[in-house]
Amino acid sequence: MDRTAAGWLSGFVGILIFSGSLPATRVAVASFDPVFLTVARGAIAGILAGGLLLLFREKRPQRGDLLPLVVVAVGVVVGFPLLTALALKHITSAHSTVFIGLLPLSTAIFGVLRGGERPQPVFWLFSCLGSAIVAGFALIQSDGAISPSDLLMLAAIIVCGLGYAEGARLSRKLGGWQVISWALVLSLPLMLVLSVVAMPETLPSISNPSWLGLAYVSLFSMLIGFIFWYHGLALGGIAGVGQLQLLQPFFSLVLAATLLGESVSWGMLAATLAVVACVAGAKKFAKAAPPLAQPALSA
Repeated sequence: MDRTAAGWLSGFVGILIFSGSLPATRVAVASFDPVFLTVARGAIAGILAGGLLLLFREKRPQRGDLLPLVVVAVGVVVGFPLLTALALKHITSAHSTVFIGLLPLSTAIFGVLRGGERPQPVFWLFSCLGSAIVAGFALIQSDGAISPSDLLMLAAIIVCGLGYAEGARLSRKLGGWQVISWALVLSLPLMLVLSVVAMPETLPSISNPSWLGLAYVSLFSMLIGFIFWYHGLALGGIAGVGQLQLLQPFFSLVLAATLLGESVSWGMLAATLAVVACVAGAKKFAKAAPPLAQPALSA
């Protein structure tokens, strides 16, 4: 398997794991406050990440890596989890997951700005088309109304795209799982303090499904998924592999239907097929076109 194919495979596994994040968050916020859920998942994942770094005796990041790690932490450890948890207090997981289809465009834009990638112009056509399908689907589902929770989801997409792109760029130097691990460890002191401050007084009455939701977003969404995802972005390219995120809403919708009992319409399935086509097209044009061969000069 070549480097690009391995990157797409690793990225796909990461997307499958991330697909359970919003349904699990929706279950968790039924009992947990969004702020506590965010800092608790960061603290749990940070402790596990620190253990992995010690176990494998990883070298500490250089001073120049600290600011990019802070950007990763702000985007994917704090920003995205908090904003989505706040939104999911008021909207269903099925409604929120369609916004995830906008992540590829956000990731690709930040990949160009921060990673120096230059996909072909046709790539942007497929990327924008796929994102437009998802955005239109979200508007239809909400009868054309934009709520504060929708704005929270849009903000979450922006900060997450930045975190994905910055993490992928840094993964080329530090390694995929090392990036998310160091970002978690960097934010661990703050997460631990805030976990104690925001800890609910009703912990004994928290439902088992909410505990399971917290466990999933802490272990899989916050750590294991990123190991596969950043590895895939580093191997296959930020803009290209990032298009796999277009599939995430529809995997999440399946989970929302099976686990939370939310309905899945034929329109959702039709949109899924259209998005898959956009992913295939974007993959083909994700890398810059090779320069045209110059004709040989005659003697």
